[in-house]
Amino acid sequence: QVQLVESGGGLVQAGGSLRLSCAASGSGFSTYATGWYRQAPGKQRELVAAMTTGGTTNYAASVKGRFTISRDNSKNANYLQMNSLKPEDTAVYYCNAGGVKGYWGKGTLVTVSS
Repeated sequence: QVQLVESGGGLVQAGGSLRLSCAASGSGFSTYATGWYRQAPGKQRELVAAMTTGGTTNYAASVKGRFTISRDNSKNANYLQMNSLKPEDTAVYYCNAGGVKGYWGKGTLVTVSS
């Protein structure tokens, strides 16, 4: 069982940066692929970035080159560095471990003003 808690969301102007953190408790975090998803109002939840246990990363086309996912297994944590933020990045961001049928945090709101 893994529990995930996101932090780092907030209000930022377009062009700014935020760093989201995901703290994991429980056992086995390092054995799961991890990822960040987001859900904007009226839209479906979508994958933003993912990282395998081996360190291979995958990004949505809309964030490639602007967002970077990382993880620190020694701290049971992963991170999403978001640069050059755009208003369309506004959403609730969710941390995930183990894929869509795995474990989810409750989300952190990111609002990007124009």
